[in-house]
Amino acid sequence: MLDVSALLEAIKASPYREIEILAPHTGRVNFAGAQEGGSVMGPHGIWKEKHGTLLATLDRERNPKPIYAPEKGELRLLHSDLEGRFVEAGTPLAVIRHFLTREEVQSAILKKTLHLFNAPERAKYYFIPEVDKKVRASGSQAVTVREGMELFIMSRMKREVPLAYAGPEGVIYAVYFKHTENLDAGQPLIGVCPPDQLSAIQEVLLRVQTEWTEQE
Repeated sequence: MLDVSALLEAIKASPYREIEILAPHTGRVNFAGAQEGGSVMGPHGIWKEKHGTLLATLDRERNPKPIYAPEKGELRLLHSDLEGRFVEAGTPLAVIRHFLTREEVQSAILKKTLHLFNAPERAKYYFIPEVDKKVRASGSQAVTVREGMELFIMSRMKREVPLAYAGPEGVIYAVYFKHTENLDAGQPLIGVCPPDQLSAIQEVLLRVQTEWTEQE
C-alpha cells in the first residue's frame, strides 16, 4: 500500500515544478525586457483569454513571434547570452519555477495513488447511459467498477464502440475526460480508488486543503 502521507511530505519538500521554455521555431531572440529572478504571470482571465507575461520574441523573416509564460511563477533562469542571436527550434531560452497550487497538489497525489484507466486511442469518451445517470445524480464516487464492466462509449470517426473497464475493483474517485473533448491515447479517463485506500486518501486531501500555503 502506498504511503499517502509520505507522498505529501515529499511534495512539500519540493513544492514546485520547473518548466523549460524552448524556442518553438527558428529566429533571432529578443528577451523583451524579461529579468531573471522576476515574477511572471501565466494565461489569465475567465477563459484564460489573456496571454501570460511576454518572455521573448523570435524574429522570423522580419516577423516577430511572441513567446509567453505558460504558467505563473518565478523566472529562475534566462539564457540572456542568446540575446540578438539566431537560434534553432528547440533551443532552451528560459526556465520558470511554478509553485504548486492546492488543486495541483491534490491532483498529483490522486494520480500517484489511484488506479488510472487510460484511453486506448484518441477519441471522445462517454459513460454508458446507466453510469452517466448515476454520476450526474450522485457523483462519480457513487459508482463502483469491476474488471470487465462495460463502462464507456468510445466515439471516433462517426463510430461508437463500447469500452470495458480493466483494473482493480473500487470507486471512481476522479474523472479526467469531458464529453466535448477528444482525449489522446494514454491519457487517463478515470482514477479508481481501492476500498482499503479510501480513508487515507480522503484524509491527506483534507490536509492539503487546510495546510497548503499557496505562493502569491
